[in-house]
Amino acid sequence: MNRAQIGIVTGLQAEARWLRKAGFMVKPGGGTPRGAKNASEYLIQAGAQALISFGLAGGLRPGVQPGAVLVPAVVISDTQAYPCDSRLTTFLGGATSGMILGGREIAASAQAKALLYQCNQPIAIDLESGALAETAKRHDIPFAVLRGVADPAERTLPPAALVALKEDGSLDLVRLIHSIVKQPSQIPGLIAVGRDAKMARRALLARLKTLPASA
Repeated sequence: MNRAQIGIVTGLQAEARWLRKAGFMVKPGGGTPRGAKNASEYLIQAGAQALISFGLAGGLRPGVQPGAVLVPAVVISDTQAYPCDSRLTTFLGGATSGMILGGREIAASAQAKALLYQCNQPIAIDLESGALAETAKRHDIPFAVLRGVADPAERTLPPAALVALKEDGSLDLVRLIHSIVKQPSQIPGLIAVGRDAKMARRALLARLKTLPASA
């Protein structure tokens, strides 16, 4: 299949713009499971023959650095394991890790990440891949995942990082500023998060440029 037949669910509007320029069908999911499910259904109804979950992830395995590009072989969601399609995985550059966790909420603290890692030892977590995998299975179409680590397992996220996105994938500047004003001591941590997210997006963009014309 060619790129125009592949639907990609991503979190941010900015990421969606890259992907459209690269020739893919795209729908931002806003970084939530519900948004990813709705975006996946939209793409399938629009004619997508395969789905890819694209964007940032939080590291769960200790030592995985920001900027690491992940192409997992399996998505874990709740108690289910969803194997990624081998053809699409090869299209994305080949599997780099065993499992990624499709979470229902952000793993905000280093302690929470450590607890999630103890079960099945997934390399990372994101909030869209699980919903996308479930939707792909329900419609019997192939799927895969391409994610960049923006948040290492050892980090506890500052509060502003948890309120930064709207459901349409754009930045919620009002909530972001309100959080910073309420707790200005989080500014150094927020700068570090922004720096590492930029590194992860740069790595994803570099990988995107290497992808073949068709899967």
